[in-house]
Amino acid sequence: MITDHVLFIDGEAIVIDKPTGLPVDPPRDGALSLENHLQSLTFGFQRWPQAVHRLDRDTSGCLLLSRNPKAHKRFQRVFEAGLVTKHYLAVLDGIPQGDSGMIDIALDKISSEEAGWRMIGSPKGKPSRTHWRLVRVVGTQSLVEFRPETGRTHQIRVHAAEGLGAPVAGDPLYGAKGPHGMLLHAAGLVVPREGKPDVIAEAPLPVRFVAAGFGAEIDPDTDADPENTAAG
Repeated sequence: MITDHVLFIDGEAIVIDKPTGLPVDPPRDGALSLENHLQSLTFGFQRWPQAVHRLDRDTSGCLLLSRNPKAHKRFQRVFEAGLVTKHYLAVLDGIPQGDSGMIDIALDKISSEEAGWRMIGSPKGKPSRTHWRLVRVVGTQSLVEFRPETGRTHQIRVHAAEGLGAPVAGDPLYGAKGPHGMLLHAAGLVVPREGKPDVIAEAPLPVRFVAAGFGAEIDPDTDADPENTAAG
């Protein structure tokens, strides 16, 4: 049940650990979406909660919901001002050069009738910046932490593929499908609030990461184990 995925709740906010495969908005294929679960997330309120931001369908992890319209507007302003701290974990097909850095690649949308739409790095696109840190290497794959400064569509997925030369494992659009699905997870979220404690949530590492060989919990504030990371 979606109620088992609640990571944080108070009078104006809920953070859930969104399962992979669950779209935030109703999809064209008619599949179930977050909207089908909102009534069960009211927890005594008459209003249904509303998603403040978006995660891709196959990205799991921290998703903020507002519990009333005033809170929704305040949270939106905080996101638009770039004051929200987010960190993601991803398994990449490949090993980036170095131990950490910042990817600064503007992103633009392209579409065609044959291939559909996707995001690409383009000087004509919107500014997009992502900090990254290598956490662990297992064989030809790597576990990388991402901290985006901006919140563009598919930002981490494109920055991994184009900026690091190593797409997210299982990403069918910018890389290749894999046996464990797309290995991208919104692991942490901090949303500041004026006059109230921050909304803080951490989503545990999903079982699909464990199945892929990256099973240990990761502390985002500690350095990577030098014995398990590639040389810079």
